[in-house]
Amino acid sequence: MARTRSIDQETILDAAEAVVARDGATRLTLDAVASQAGVSKASVIYDYKTKQALIAAVVRRATLRDNAFNQSRIDALGAADSPTIRGRIDAASQPFPEEFSAVALQLCAALAQDQTLRGIIQANQQQTLTSVLDTASNPRGARLAYLALEGLKLLESLDYLHWPEDDRRAILDDIAWLVDTQPGKPPINRS
Repeated sequence: MARTRSIDQETILDAAEAVVARDGATRLTLDAVASQAGVSKASVIYDYKTKQALIAAVVRRATLRDNAFNQSRIDALGAADSPTIRGRIDAASQPFPEEFSAVALQLCAALAQDQTLRGIIQANQQQTLTSVLDTASNPRGARLAYLALEGLKLLESLDYLHWPEDDRRAILDDIAWLVDTQPGKPPINRS
């Protein structure tokens, strides 16, 4: 008779995030994750055979969570024009949670060193950009807005730049303005 599995994978992934935030992804060990989760190393190895597989699972989970949050904001817009980019701009009005900042910074470092991990993000970004363009009434403006939005989020997640709330809101308003702007044409007079 097979033994019933009682260790939740989310507990292990939560522990891995905590270790990444504390020690960095490159110094993550399966022992440290097991200790953080309060489980045996064998329990971690059961689901994640290697450190690399565990970090990849953390990246996938972060991507899935971000996608779900963005999709909820897109869905809330209903029948809005260019819903994917507008929903993503709306979602960005809430910066990454402070507790995830250290994890995001450390995962970015890991992504820079590992093509497999970058592949997860590259595929997600390509899928997102395709959706932005496919649902946009002005694909050129939406593409520029997407690039500006991702630049803002990257600068913040790498802890390079942070803006006061009013300035950040104005930046997001400018990014939203790009959605309707025809590149190469004079801006629309909004007065």
